[in-house]
Amino acid sequence: MKKIIIVFFIMAFLSLAVNAQKYITKTGKISFFSSAPLENIEAVNDQVNAALDFSTGDFVFKVLMKSFEFPKSLMQEHFNENYVESDKYPDASFTGKITNIKDINVANNNTVIVQAQGDLTIHGVTKKINTSGTIGIKNGVLTGYSKFTILLKDYNISIPKTVVNNISKTIEITVNIILNKLNN
Repeated sequence: MKKIIIVFFIMAFLSLAVNAQKYITKTGKISFFSSAPLENIEAVNDQVNAALDFSTGDFVFKVLMKSFEFPKSLMQEHFNENYVESDKYPDASFTGKITNIKDINVANNNTVIVQAQGDLTIHGVTKKINTSGTIGIKNGVLTGYSKFTILLKDYNISIPKTVVNNISKTIEITVNIILNKLNN
């Protein structure tokens, strides 16, 4: 009986130790920007779910495409219906790893340049990406930032000939997230 109790406490301790290594958010922010001759296109989504397992560097985020907000409702409608086909492909995601996670010390208040690599899925297409960013640490809270560019054609997002001058072939994506410990 004594062994069972000891095993139970060891399992409970290990479970708490693992959870203490996880950081999450449900209110991350992703925006994108496209510069084109006739008009710039930009949108913001502040309902991004993200999680970081600090012990392994595993990182994941998921975003609902219909949650992107545009300055013009017609842009939003075209984005969801004609380009990303939100009903068919409701979300985008990234699953990967911060490769230099060991460079980050959560006990120190500072900012560290990080490297992330993994799979970015948009419009049902998954591509490998490598990008850099920063993680700022202040009082145990992690603030992540990254900016990178994708090609629409890589994700099978086509631009109709009638608006080819209105939309850039590249999109600049900016990620801003504030991650808190899971057990907070």
